[in-house]
Amino acid sequence: MHEDKNNVVFSDKNFTIDEEISQLTKLRTEPTENMRRATYPRQKLPIPIVRMLSGREAMGRFALADCSYALGRYLPANGPWFIDSMDSRAYVSQFSDDGSLLVAGFQGSDIRVYDVENHWKVLKNIAAKSLHWTITDTSLSPNKRLLAYASMSAIVHIVDLGSAMKESYANVTEIHDGLDFSAVGEDDEFGLFSIEFSSNGRELVAGSSCHSIHIYDLEANRLKTCFQAHADDVNTVTFADETGNIIYSGGDDGICKIWDMRCSTSDSKAAGALSGHIEGITYIDSRGDGRYFISNGKDQTTKMWDVRRMSSKPEYFRRRGPHWDYRYMAYPSRANKSRHPRDQSVATYRGHAVLCTLIRCHFSPVHNTGQKYIYSGSHDGCVYIYEVITGAQVAKLEFGSSTVRDCSWHASYPILVSSSWDGIVGRWEFPGTDSQPILPKRRRRHR
Repeated sequence: MHEDKNNVVFSDKNFTIDEEISQLTKLRTEPTENMRRATYPRQKLPIPIVRMLSGREAMGRFALADCSYALGRYLPANGPWFIDSMDSRAYVSQFSDDGSLLVAGFQGSDIRVYDVENHWKVLKNIAAKSLHWTITDTSLSPNKRLLAYASMSAIVHIVDLGSAMKESYANVTEIHDGLDFSAVGEDDEFGLFSIEFSSNGRELVAGSSCHSIHIYDLEANRLKTCFQAHADDVNTVTFADETGNIIYSGGDDGICKIWDMRCSTSDSKAAGALSGHIEGITYIDSRGDGRYFISNGKDQTTKMWDVRRMSSKPEYFRRRGPHWDYRYMAYPSRANKSRHPRDQSVATYRGHAVLCTLIRCHFSPVHNTGQKYIYSGSHDGCVYIYEVITGAQVAKLEFGSSTVRDCSWHASYPILVSSSWDGIVGRWEFPGTDSQPILPKRRRRHR
């Protein structure tokens, strides 16, 4: 990558992207034809926002693409302002779908739910039950009433966010219902890396260190199915779209798999597989259309995939060279030149560092950016934002020296929240609500 005189960072000349996803992104993020006629009928992009606002007076409401074009040009790059600070590593930071709540999970057994629209005040302070190592993941139910949390254990606990209790201590002030995700014959010593509610709130899907995907039926209160999905740890699982029929998964075997829940999975046969990463996969985020998704890999890349390119058998690839462990070793410099010989991805984004932990990547929101960007935490203490079509690194949010494991972009406003291993949950905005970004003084808690 290189930088021009205007500080705009362009992608490598070798960057390519599938033409279809490029056109779909443009349709969501460029002004409509009606808007063009009402502003500069003979001028190509960019159209000044002031002129667009004037044009709206004549034509009425903005179309969704017009809104995405206007709002998507204002990145949440000012900050950080702090939301909270704890004396343990922050692993999770995720907005609810509507952006009204923020959930943050910490290694020291704390989970906090913040009321975003009420000055980020703590709505619920949860002390996790039977914590093993750390909070690995959390998931809000679609109605925002229930919060599920997982750790390196077979038990997922659920908390009722609708109760009047602010301080939630398991089986003291509130009951934290425990759901057993272990299957008969499995080793008890395993943990869950990833959990997610289905869109109807009736099921929870999880990926585990026993190489399996687990699906829990909440209405029947039982483990619905469990099947071996990968040749190594399953680090990430997510639903492809709102139907809940398709699940994407990724693991330390470096393979992305697609599972159709309408078919029997007892024989552990995926609907298809996608190969391209040369190291393990840490996270997957779906575009929500049942077709495209992105994945973060320990090969220091984010890749975009089209499920129509999937094959019936995965193409495993192991990098040649000395042993490397991402948890405590730098990525080998020679490995940066390695490429999967049968890479099925439609685009690859580079710049961030995927080390030490299962760092997460996401699409930017559809309603205010048209999913024009993808963004990722990084081991170097930053959040990286890339443009989908060009691969350009359009922003680098420098938080500090501690690993940023997770980050989340507000559904409606140019606000981004990050969680880092120095225990800080911080927010980035455009233009910012305070004159100067403020970071907290570390406070000590007596335990």
